[in-house]
Amino acid sequence: MGKIRRSRSITFAKGQAGGSLIFPTPWGWMGLAESKRGLAAIVLPQRSKAAVAAGLGLEDAPRRRPSSVTLREARKQLVEYLAGRRTTFDLVLDFSRGTAFQRRVWKALQAIPYGQLWSYRGLAARVGGVHYARAVGGAVGANPLPIVLPCHRVVAQDATIGGFSCGLPAKRRLLALEGSLSRLGRV
Repeated sequence: MGKIRRSRSITFAKGQAGGSLIFPTPWGWMGLAESKRGLAAIVLPQRSKAAVAAGLGLEDAPRRRPSSVTLREARKQLVEYLAGRRTTFDLVLDFSRGTAFQRRVWKALQAIPYGQLWSYRGLAARVGGVHYARAVGGAVGANPLPIVLPCHRVVAQDATIGGFSCGLPAKRRLLALEGSLSRLGRV
């Protein structure tokens, strides 16, 4: 995916940590983490396993061990998405690491259809009012489940690309995959 920013390290409350899975995709190495409640984190494609392990908060890549049904299904669905064969996800998600406001924003992200673009302001209107646009931007940037919670589909009000916690090259590539990149002004 070109040069992608390293994601924030994943941390869990005591007793909430589950397993993790690092796997190759045509776009690079990806990582998943689960808690007892469901899929809790996704690390977008990176150039190395070590970068993904760091994004998951692991000291090194996990040893080969059987992964859970949740992690295997998430991997399957993400690989299908990156290959252009999936437009929706059917996974149990864990939003517990977010604030109440972040969880409200993350749930609203699930309503953005594949290939569509919403503005931060439009998303803010759905979660409490347009005056929350900056706070919505912060919640979108803290999204622990990119792609599944499609924060890449949120753009600036003036139809420019806006930001992306994993870097603009990654956002451009995801929007191009969905056929929506050409609808933006300056990309």
